[in-house]
Amino acid sequence: MASRPLASCCFKGFKHDGETTGKSFKIGNYDAYLATPKDNHNHQGTGILYLSDVFGIWTNSQLMADQYAANGYTTLIIDILNGDGLTEIPGHNFDWMKWLMGGFRDESTPHTNEYVDPAVEEAIKYMRNELNITAIGAVGYCFGAKYVARHSGAEKINVGYMAHPSNVDDDEIKGFQGPLSIAAAEYDDLFPPELRYKTENLLKTKGFPYQMNLFSGVSHGFGVRGDLSNPVFKWSKEQAFVQAIAWFDQYLIGAGKSSS
Repeated sequence: MASRPLASCCFKGFKHDGETTGKSFKIGNYDAYLATPKDNHNHQGTGILYLSDVFGIWTNSQLMADQYAANGYTTLIIDILNGDGLTEIPGHNFDWMKWLMGGFRDESTPHTNEYVDPAVEEAIKYMRNELNITAIGAVGYCFGAKYVARHSGAEKINVGYMAHPSNVDDDEIKGFQGPLSIAAAEYDDLFPPELRYKTENLLKTKGFPYQMNLFSGVSHGFGVRGDLSNPVFKWSKEQAFVQAIAWFDQYLIGAGKSSS
C-alpha cells in the first residue's frame, strides 16, 4: 500500500468562506461544477479534473476549482460520491466507517471503485467530447487521489497531482502513465515517512517526471480544508496550490499543444 486507507482524519477540517464563480449542472446522473477561465487567460486545449475528498462538491472544492480556472485551466468537479458527499464538517460521533462501506444517506451506495470509477470515466468523456480538452490534468485530494492514479493514459488523465493521498495501492502508483506531483503533510498517519519513501521508490522505476513536496507543521487535509486562521496551514495550503499550478504549467500546457 502506497498510502493507508481512509480514517477519521479524512472527515475533519474547516469549511472555508468565499464567493464561488463557477456553474453547477449535471453530467448524466452526476452532479458537476464547472469553473471556466477568462478568455484573456485561458490555456486552450487543457483542463483539470478535480477529484474530491469525502466532502465532494462543497464550498472548499468549488473555491479551489475557481482558483485553478483563474490560472487558465478549465476545471471540472464531478460528484464521485454519488450524492453522498458531506457538506459540513461532521461531529465527533459521525460513523465514518458506515459512510465508507455502505453510504450514509443512501445505504445502497458504498464508496468503492465500482461506484466511483464510472463517474471519473464520465467526466473524462465529457471533458474530451464536450469541452474539447485534449490534455487532462487531474488533482486528487485525500479520497480523490486514488482515482487520479487509477485513470491515467493517453485518452484519460495525462498529468497528475495529489495532496495528502489516502488508500492508493502500489499497483495504482506503478500504473500511472505520466508526470505526477504529490504534496504531503508532515503529520499524516495515512501517508507517513515510510510510505512516502516507498512511493518515491515506486515512482523512480517509472521513467516519468515526479515530484514530492513535504510541508512541515501541517496534518492530513491541509491542502483543501486546513485552518486558515493558522498561518502555517494557510501558507502551506497556498504553496501546495502553487506546486500544482507550476506542475501543470510545466507538463500539461505542453501536452495540450502537442495534441492540438
